[in-house]
Amino acid sequence: MSGLPGFVSPFPRPRCLAAAAAPAGRAKLTHPGKAIMAGDCVKQTVNGHGVKGLYRGLSSLVYGSIPKAAVRFGVFEFLSNKMRDESGKLDSKRGLLCGLGAGVAEAVFVVCPMETVKVKFIHDQTSANPKFKGFFHGVKEIIRVEGLKGTYQGLTATVLKQGSNQAIRFYVMTSMRNWYKGDDPNKAMNPLMTGLFGAVAGAVSVFGNTPLDVIKTRMQGLEAHKYKSTLDCAVKIMKHEGPKAFYKGTVPRLGRVCMDVAIVFIIYEEVVKVLNKVWHTD
Repeated sequence: MSGLPGFVSPFPRPRCLAAAAAPAGRAKLTHPGKAIMAGDCVKQTVNGHGVKGLYRGLSSLVYGSIPKAAVRFGVFEFLSNKMRDESGKLDSKRGLLCGLGAGVAEAVFVVCPMETVKVKFIHDQTSANPKFKGFFHGVKEIIRVEGLKGTYQGLTATVLKQGSNQAIRFYVMTSMRNWYKGDDPNKAMNPLMTGLFGAVAGAVSVFGNTPLDVIKTRMQGLEAHKYKSTLDCAVKIMKHEGPKAFYKGTVPRLGRVCMDVAIVFIIYEEVVKVLNKVWHTD
């Protein structure tokens, strides 16, 4: 998001935020066919599995953070540098397109296989007889039983989810950034403002694409065989569970995503500023 076409920083989401994602994932996956409040989900999980139960699936989140952030920001910077005007400004519509491209790229190359493994791992650990002993063992078993395609379940839903997710976030971030800078594209942004804008962008993306996130999660779970396609999954959720089911896990996801996006944008923006001062490019 920096206005400088220089160093691209592939910084991952901080480990603490990856850890915070695990409880949010549990909120979506526990009792998928039954309405449940986030607080009840946390309570039942802790009572049944202890505090450690909230962090099942954490390893796959940590392993996926680095390549996901690298692809997302790398593709965004590449596209945005091609689409800026003569003054170096990127308008909100082009920001949306660049975000869409970044989201699709990270979905195909990183998110789909990593999310499939994560969701299956969490489902497995909530079953009566867990089969996976750890992240690498889980990946090995999935590929052995289902082949490589077993790590690419729900690709369409993932592309739709990640594409819309990043399109919304970068559109909101670009719009607020341009509003803040006004007619002065070189105006410095305070990290706190960057964090505030990032949190708003994260909140908007949660409300904008949680239904796609729910569909993606179902398509990548151990019971994904119940659905013929992404559309079939959406239809069955609506038919058997109603429209509210599309917003399961919104509360825990909202808290995690706002903090996640805010911190990631602060780190990204500030580190790129520093590195652009010492790493000069033409």
